[in-house]
Amino acid sequence: MSQDLPATIAAATFHACADAIADAARELSAMGWTPATSSNFSMRVDAEHAAITISGRHKGRLGRSDIMLIDLHGNAVGTDARPSAETALHTQIYRRWPDMCAVLHTHSRTQSVASRLFASDGVIRLQGWELQKAITGYHTHESTLEIPVFPNTQHMPELVTQVDAWLDTGKPLHAYLIDGHGIYTWGRDMAEAQRHLEALEFLLGCELDLKRLRAS
Repeated sequence: MSQDLPATIAAATFHACADAIADAARELSAMGWTPATSSNFSMRVDAEHAAITISGRHKGRLGRSDIMLIDLHGNAVGTDARPSAETALHTQIYRRWPDMCAVLHTHSRTQSVASRLFASDGVIRLQGWELQKAITGYHTHESTLEIPVFPNTQHMPELVTQVDAWLDTGKPLHAYLIDGHGIYTWGRDMAEAQRHLEALEFLLGCELDLKRLRAS
């Protein structure tokens, strides 16, 4: 894949983002969270651009040639490659929060099952778990961490509108699930985004275990 860069973006800057995405993707693939080429990952490159995974690539085998440049409206920049169909959900985060620099979307079994189980509630409320403190801004297990569950649709503008509607209420948002799909979370850098993702995977698993135990 040929990637031409604008004069304002140094090759070293783009390559650093591409390498960070590929490294994270390999780790998450090894955990089984990106089956069958699913999932997508991105990093902010500058105020107007992001690097994102090219659609349909195996996430356990990514290299620099599997990452492309987009603008913050989701348009390809300097390449004929096609970004993920869900690119708009990444760029939405970057436009809403200039300090957010990495977005991760995965499809683990835990995330997918939790999204179906709690879809009718529209939200998962996590409370009482020590690992909630792994989420930036949460300092006690006594707080409530809300993870909305949005209905799935193949029409991305609908999902963008749903996320915007949540944000416009002023409620905190660190992640969300899509019914029957997976999770989106983000951070100020890749390390923070990965920490959030790992913590949320654990917390959702705990909630599912509680559901099973209470039903038995």
